[in-house]
Amino acid sequence: MLTTAPRLYIRRPSPTTAEFTVTTCPPLTLPLRLILLTLHLLRLVLVAAAILTLYSRFLLLPTTTTTTTKQLLPLLLAGDILTFLTTLLQTAHFSPPGLFLTRLVAPIPDWALALLSLGAIYAAVCFQLHKTESVLVLRGLGIQTCSSTSCCAAAVLGSGWGGVGPARGGGPSKWGWGTRTRFIPTEKIRDVLINEAFRGFEVRYYLIVVVEGEEELVVLFPGLLPRRKIVEAVWRGIRGCLFEGEGGEKGDE
Repeated sequence: MLTTAPRLYIRRPSPTTAEFTVTTCPPLTLPLRLILLTLHLLRLVLVAAAILTLYSRFLLLPTTTTTTTKQLLPLLLAGDILTFLTTLLQTAHFSPPGLFLTRLVAPIPDWALALLSLGAIYAAVCFQLHKTESVLVLRGLGIQTCSSTSCCAAAVLGSGWGGVGPARGGGPSKWGWGTRTRFIPTEKIRDVLINEAFRGFEVRYYLIVVVEGEEELVVLFPGLLPRRKIVEAVWRGIRGCLFEGEGGEKGDE
């Protein structure tokens, strides 16, 4: 329900422009929107709890009491952000949930608590439920790839794959968050091809762009590697928009 097999969405803002998006996000129905909103709220709570735990264990002064905390609103209006954040953490620490959290983690050693808190923050911030990759084709200008996945072509195609030459993906940074884009001018594009590779007994098809002056191939949708039907639809659409000026197949896969 929360994720699906890679799906293709085609958008054509003009006869000379086409965008092909492959995503594992299912159609956003109302129940799914509510579930995703709940997950985002849980992420915020997890990050806030981890930060409060670190502050209470390592930064809070033993002499600090509820009477020494200041009013939050005047500090915010005055623009004193550092004092505001410190006071906010102090107020949260002395609240009933904050005191309960402090008692809950009290038996945990400092080093273990630090690792657990930092790991929770990293997991909450960097974990991606859905992967989305897109290719924007502009006739006469070139191709722009955009990826928000946690995988790159070198990791996927460079390990355990046979029959694949050097490849360059358009994935994001190695930390697994954010997006990464690349633009390839039309004059640098020698061809757009469908290649195949073997992974065990399975044959996978993927799109590549041959770029002039580069030994490495640019793999499209490197983090998702959609099924053959999607690959063929995108290949026809890219060639039709970029080289022939004819539209590819419309609709979703």
